[in-house]
Amino acid sequence: MHPQNLTAHTAILVIDVQQGLCEGPDAAHDCPGTIERINAVTQRARAAGLPVFFVQHESSAGDLEHDSREWQLATGLKVQAGDRRIRKTTPDAFLRTDLHEALQALGIKDLVVCGMHTEFCVDTTTRKALALGYPVVLVSDAHTSAGNAAISPQQVIAHHNATLTHISSFGPRVTAIAHDAVRFEDGSQHDANKPSDRCLA
Repeated sequence: MHPQNLTAHTAILVIDVQQGLCEGPDAAHDCPGTIERINAVTQRARAAGLPVFFVQHESSAGDLEHDSREWQLATGLKVQAGDRRIRKTTPDAFLRTDLHEALQALGIKDLVVCGMHTEFCVDTTTRKALALGYPVVLVSDAHTSAGNAAISPQQVIAHHNATLTHISSFGPRVTAIAHDAVRFEDGSQHDANKPSDRCLA
């Protein structure tokens, strides 16, 4: 995929940008800035008629219990009626969900990935996408982490931008591109702006 003009067979995956991950002492790094950059990408995608998928992690109890305040998409994240929702229970947005089937039904061949946390759900979903045959554009400044005891959030982000782009054995590759360089061809045949109440689990 050309970094300035992604194909009309592209979908956007916004992973786990949820209120509970953006607040408190363990909040992910620079949530407001990350959300702003994600919004810029999704706005351009919708303008080109491309589908946007919001993935939400959930647990049976705790901070991300389904339908709790913390489970909701984060404040400031721009969502429209035609956007799709995916509910997941593991770091892999494809595992035990209908994401792959939904993408196939839309004729999607390429993915743009952003969200949180970098080293968990973004990493796992990106690798699974490669295994399923999808080339991935990782929006290099629109995924984030809370860091850990060993390395800072910024180091986690930089490490994954460097590491994921060097995986070649799946066939499809990851390209890391900053949010302002992500552009799309028109994909209005997907009817991405048509209202949809599907929630895939």
